[in-house]
Amino acid sequence: MPPLIDPRNVYSEARRDHLARNVAHDLARIYVPNLGGGVSVIDPASFRVVSTLAAGRSPQHVVPAWNLRTLWVTNTAEGRRDGTLTAIDPRTGKPVGSYRVDDPYNMYFTPDGRSAVVVAERYARLDFRDPHTMMLRGRLRVPGCVGINHADYSADGRYALFTCEFNGRLAKVDTVRRKVLGYLKLSRGMMPQDVRVGPDGRTFFVADMRADGVFVVDGDRFKEIAFISTGIGAHGLYPSRDARRLYVADRGSHNIHGRRRSPFGNVAVIDFATRRVVARWPIRGGGSPDMGNVSADGRTLWLSGRFDNVVYAIDTTSGKVRKIRVGVQPHGLAVWPQPGRYSLGHTGIMR
Repeated sequence: MPPLIDPRNVYSEARRDHLARNVAHDLARIYVPNLGGGVSVIDPASFRVVSTLAAGRSPQHVVPAWNLRTLWVTNTAEGRRDGTLTAIDPRTGKPVGSYRVDDPYNMYFTPDGRSAVVVAERYARLDFRDPHTMMLRGRLRVPGCVGINHADYSADGRYALFTCEFNGRLAKVDTVRRKVLGYLKLSRGMMPQDVRVGPDGRTFFVADMRADGVFVVDGDRFKEIAFISTGIGAHGLYPSRDARRLYVADRGSHNIHGRRRSPFGNVAVIDFATRRVVARWPIRGGGSPDMGNVSADGRTLWLSGRFDNVVYAIDTTSGKVRKIRVGVQPHGLAVWPQPGRYSLGHTGIMR
């Protein structure tokens, strides 16, 4: 993998407005996959939907490729082996191809960029594919990880931690030898969701929807070391462009059918250094903030409103929220372009 520029901060090259040359002419857009069908495309300058792209049956996430030249829409199909990946050219904002794969709930890339890692959640399996043609190269079964879905990598890229949504575990995977190194049962976790490594590249933060907060895990020792209470339904995790804070989307929901203990979601802001919540931004009038990312300039946190059919554009200084109506059940939206040399997947894990 490309060496770290700053060993103390894995996000040093994803800082504010630090765009790679090969994304300089890409359209500035927010790509929003709607589980009800299609991808809504928002112009962030006008805060308006400017087009809707056709995709597969149930679009889940929009994933930037390792080389930053393609945006991949992961489309699942409930109960059938006919999932697809839709390729979008970020320079034109148009679909340019479709590839049939098994149950691509989510997708990542090995840190060397040589393989796409399709997370086939339904089959508790990671499929390693050619990152351009999506031809299958190998498979890794992760039987102890029920509901495998989100992941992030250590600083050296030699291992990744995956969350197991339906049995409250983490799975540690050797990304070089492609083998499962072990499982960790979270102390009070029942539904771990997003996971993001801290700036040091070894401390992982894990959102859990039923624990209503974020676990802190030492990835090298594979040991839980702390818990941070954030709000009901902790779900998505996104570092600020200066890598000082972590934004936590608290969805206010505890299952995929939209039933909530509380109708009000919020965003909690964690200080990486102190591991304390330093701000909470409520979604006025109710809300269900889910997945997204931070704008290139760091000024706006874009999140899907999973059960409210909107996208939230949140000012990262004031917490003020704007809402943009999109399709039915928006999910893992991607902000593009983003700073960084390469993408490790999901909605933009940039390095």
